[in-house]
Amino acid sequence: MNWYKTWNNPLKNVLWWLVIIGMLGSLPLAFTRHQTETSANQVEFVFDYRDLLDISDIQTNPQSFVAQQLKNMKAAGIQSLAVYESTLAELKESRRIEVYNSRDAAALTQTFGNPNENYTYVLFPDIATQQKLEPLIQKTFTDLQVGVKPWNFRNKTGLVIQMSSDDAAIKTMDPDPITLQTLKDQGFQIVVRLSNRRAFVTNEMDRLLKQLHEFGVKRIIVDGNEVPAYTEEDTELNLNKMADLLHKYDIGLAAIEMLKEPQKGFNTLAKQTNYNVVRLHSFTEKDGEKLMEPLKKAELEGRIQGVADRLVLAVKDRNIRMVFLNAKPLKSLDKGKLVDPLASLYESLQGKDGAIPRIEKAGFTLGPAEAFTVETSGWQKIARVFILIGGVSLIVLAVSFFIPESVLLLFVLGILGAIALHTLSANLYAQGLALATAICAPSVAMMLVIRSVRSGAASKWKSGLAYGLWQLLKTSLISLIGVVFEVVLLNHITYSLVLQQFRGVSALHLLPIAVAGLYLLFFSENNTYGDKIAKVRKIFSSYISVLWIVVAGIILAAGYYYLSRTGNEGQASSVEKLFRSFLENTLGVRPRTKEFLFAHPLFLLGAYLSVRYRNAIYVLFIGVMGQLSIVDTFAHLHTPLHISLIRITYGLVFGALIGIVLIIAWEIITRSWKRWVPQWSK
Repeated sequence: MNWYKTWNNPLKNVLWWLVIIGMLGSLPLAFTRHQTETSANQVEFVFDYRDLLDISDIQTNPQSFVAQQLKNMKAAGIQSLAVYESTLAELKESRRIEVYNSRDAAALTQTFGNPNENYTYVLFPDIATQQKLEPLIQKTFTDLQVGVKPWNFRNKTGLVIQMSSDDAAIKTMDPDPITLQTLKDQGFQIVVRLSNRRAFVTNEMDRLLKQLHEFGVKRIIVDGNEVPAYTEEDTELNLNKMADLLHKYDIGLAAIEMLKEPQKGFNTLAKQTNYNVVRLHSFTEKDGEKLMEPLKKAELEGRIQGVADRLVLAVKDRNIRMVFLNAKPLKSLDKGKLVDPLASLYESLQGKDGAIPRIEKAGFTLGPAEAFTVETSGWQKIARVFILIGGVSLIVLAVSFFIPESVLLLFVLGILGAIALHTLSANLYAQGLALATAICAPSVAMMLVIRSVRSGAASKWKSGLAYGLWQLLKTSLISLIGVVFEVVLLNHITYSLVLQQFRGVSALHLLPIAVAGLYLLFFSENNTYGDKIAKVRKIFSSYISVLWIVVAGIILAAGYYYLSRTGNEGQASSVEKLFRSFLENTLGVRPRTKEFLFAHPLFLLGAYLSVRYRNAIYVLFIGVMGQLSIVDTFAHLHTPLHISLIRITYGLVFGALIGIVLIIAWEIITRSWKRWVPQWSK
């Protein structure tokens, strides 16, 4: 036991040095992530060409409408169009062919049809179109083992497909070559949406990708829930073949953000293509409907501005490099006409405070989206040692506030356990250690400031404001230690592309509060374990009063509200959304509201008051939410590091300023109270 104490007691001080050395030794990896994030700055705006055809289908002059809108799109900064695999229905909508069922064909030819026939009749408008599309249609249905034979009507050639028109209309074919050529000739970049609706045949996919490459296609977007070549059997083999073909023709992928379920096979395909992937933000048809509602001019302008803000935020704050725009026509009974959102969409891109000028001002350029160049460092292998030792040391430090006698034992077990976990699963090790350090850093930071107040060190300061500002700065810097470990442990391109997510982040929203709260209630005073146990027993054996129930209800309501505001699913009122938009447009990067309006100011006020009143520590304790928010900001791994750093800096600066205002208000109120209350009592 004496030998153990000889090594255990000094180790508590050594742990701090190990944490600092581990943090400094891993900083180069954080810099490589910054290099990766800034390696691709081209942003591509893509419009859904199928949606344009849908809108044109209700126009008086469909082809003239499409031609004019293509000019408008180019003027608005939309340089790319998304083309789908074609179907008979889409070819009909684009006026490439006419399609009839057996009854319609009989009426057209003025003959009595066969009552036992339900075929599909296709008619081409001219020879040029026939030469382009007939081989495509014939091959598609022949591969499906469906009979196809020639058909003529009034000097127009066509085909009879021995399949019902409803069934034939949805069969997937190669993209329309006429559309591809037309869009290429007009200077548009083409993005193709490929599905997994057809059986994967290597030679056929090779032919298709070669054709797309010749049309200048650089990226595909998966259409549906499965990537091309995904099968229930031999999945990896087929996906490897697909990846080889994509690599052969230098064609990359686009990862659609915020999908309810990941597309099957996407991660494997992305990995096999060396992560030639860009993130895609989708402006959906439902989003477009909001621009077509019967609104007053000011309301419409507000929504258009909201769309612009949303697109800028996606590019700047979420590493989005491709913006996919959808639109659809609607029947407006209020306006008594058919409407579409195209004009409003163009306004959001290039109008007053439009998205594209602001995106360019932020340092981005318009052009085909490019994948990030993953930067690596020769220091990486050595840094892993620093990360492991420093991370385990930080966790042991947090435990030492509760059980200081366990430091040596936990340190040895922690190192061995971390090595074993890394051997078992490198990914589980990285996520586990990252989460543990992210929780421990703000917890340690808050426990140190609580200890400062409890020990009487705070009361020795002559200036409460100086003490408060110093504690806010010191506590935030200690919390940032957890940020460094979090960033370097999860320094992989899959996190930036959100192909892999940081699991367990929800624990980060509550555990530092629980850890620091437990320390404040039971471990912050210099007493024995027996005294601590007795205090716990006293609390659990106390009678429950109405006041306790009211306080518990308030705490639960506050906790529920706090959780409802946290994470991607957090809710915000319309007024707050306007306030957020104002901050974003004014500052360029919006600080987190709970930091600069709530947690940091109360932390500063509580620290200021703690110099004179020890019970003010409970006000100071609320600041733990600001500290865990600092670490949580960097847990958004798809957000560029410099954006997160600016965000927390703004939060600290504005939080300190508001905290000073609270301190001034407190002094005015208390001095007025002392001055006037005695007079009233007389």
